[in-house]
Amino acid sequence: MQRIAGWWDGFELWVAGLPFIPQFLVVLVGMVPISFAIAFLLDRTLRMAFRVLRRDDRAEVPVPVALAERPTVGSGVR
Repeated sequence: MQRIAGWWDGFELWVAGLPFIPQFLVVLVGMVPISFAIAFLLDRTLRMAFRVLRRDDRAEVPVPVALAERPTVGSGVR
């Protein structure tokens, strides 16, 4: 663990010592793929959890009778 922490500290110091534009590009190149991967994994995990809980968006939601029988106004709005 000490080796990883030492490598990470060295990497942080290297990035912090860069001028702004290269620093921005290094962070961007590293963070965009990591952010997409985290978002993808969260999406898949939550989709599976909702499917297991039977709360997925493909489930058919019944329309309440009170809304189905309301008359429309002249513009067609209920």
